[in-house]
Amino acid sequence: METHLERNLGLELVRVTEASALAAGRWMGLGSREGAGRAATEAVIRTLRTVSMAGVIVVGEETRIGVHSPVDTNQPVGNGQGPEMDVVVDPIDGTTLLVQGRSGAISVVGAAPRGSMWAPAPAAYMEKIVVDRDVAPALVPECLDAPAAWTLALVARIKKKEVRDLVVFVLDRPRHRHLIEEIRAAGARVALRTDGDIAGAILAALPGTSIDLLLGIGGVAEGVTAACAVRALGGCMLGRLAPQSPEERAAVAAAGLDLDRILTCKEIVRSDEIFFAATGIADGPLLDGVRYQSGRASTHSLVLRGETGTLRRIYAEHNISD
Repeated sequence: METHLERNLGLELVRVTEASALAAGRWMGLGSREGAGRAATEAVIRTLRTVSMAGVIVVGEETRIGVHSPVDTNQPVGNGQGPEMDVVVDPIDGTTLLVQGRSGAISVVGAAPRGSMWAPAPAAYMEKIVVDRDVAPALVPECLDAPAAWTLALVARIKKKEVRDLVVFVLDRPRHRHLIEEIRAAGARVALRTDGDIAGAILAALPGTSIDLLLGIGGVAEGVTAACAVRALGGCMLGRLAPQSPEERAAVAAAGLDLDRILTCKEIVRSDEIFFAATGIADGPLLDGVRYQSGRASTHSLVLRGETGTLRRIYAEHNISD
């Protein structure tokens, strides 16, 4: 049997994100989260069935959106032939952005050998720091508890910038009010986004983008997915569970999960044999969105392979029919 070491599974996974983006892009600006989510999820499931792997989703949609879907935890994916893989998928990272007609929504999928991905069910939220490969050697677990100004000074020093030149990706949430105040007081700039922290993590880990680092609390599912990309890019991510309700805290405690443990992306995904694909749905700082024409559409994707450090940008044209 062919193994994952003998081919780039990412080149199959990108067909999944392309299909999702093509389906979801039709819902841009229409205001329907349900319609966009359903279209993207159906495209993901349909295309995943054709991928040569015996995959299992390790952190599913139910932790992300609070309802059950065909991409829930422990669902088998792939055609059952090929390597046994852990899989994470987000049909739309940035659903609110998409349905409001804003920029930055993408579709993502990641895979690594079975048993290598952290799956802290029933946890839903975690705090995160993400930086690129230049800063990665200096990022230590203590950074997660350090004042924002200290972390910003560290990043600025390594990047040979002034703190005021840094841009920090932060989700626009009430829980981040004090964090945003800290960042601004230190002199750095804040890129607030209502949604899309997987894209934010990739931007922070990818050298040469407009984002220098990501800070704040987001979803566990998004965190594990982002860790695939961050590790494949050679960046660093620190993460720790951060329950956002008494019910979540009780469930996490009952499951015996350690709320004090700080993990790196190498502990969140314990393998270099990572495959990751992302396709733009709506234009954004990471990827171009889907372009539709009569009977045709074009997509822009990113494909990563952790073992070799290869990054591919793929522009594709598709025959489509309504």
